[in-house]
Amino acid sequence: MSALAFIDTNVLLYCFDEREPDKRERAQAWMRVCWQRYCGRTSIQVLNEFYFNARKKFPTALSAGDARSEIRRYQHWKPWAIDHATMETAWAIESRQGFSYWDALILAAAQQQGCSFLVSEDMQHGQQVDSVRIVNPFLVGPEVLDEPQF
Repeated sequence: MSALAFIDTNVLLYCFDEREPDKRERAQAWMRVCWQRYCGRTSIQVLNEFYFNARKKFPTALSAGDARSEIRRYQHWKPWAIDHATMETAWAIESRQGFSYWDALILAAAQQQGCSFLVSEDMQHGQQVDSVRIVNPFLVGPEVLDEPQF
């Protein structure tokens, strides 16, 4: 069974970015594997960021309806809603590791869902934060999900 992978906003966005075809292809490959194996996870925070940026970031932005449809698909992953325990974990990560609060919330949500990996371009590839290892999807492929976990 594949390890669980928390998908960050940037990976979702690259799936639609026609300006970066190589990154688009790599992001889509990650998403295909996560859907096939039902090992993908995310959070309400990430989906909100996706909606906001997908509507403005690209020369041909997604329509509100298309962005909403995409977000509705991710309801199957049961996106994590930030609660008090998640905030406490995020504050600890922020203090201990020096992450921004928003990145610490993402890491905390990944931990709360039992994810072994956080798939993100925006954080240091290979860094281990408690039980979660950060992987850059443009440096490694989804086969990393099959590696033994420690």
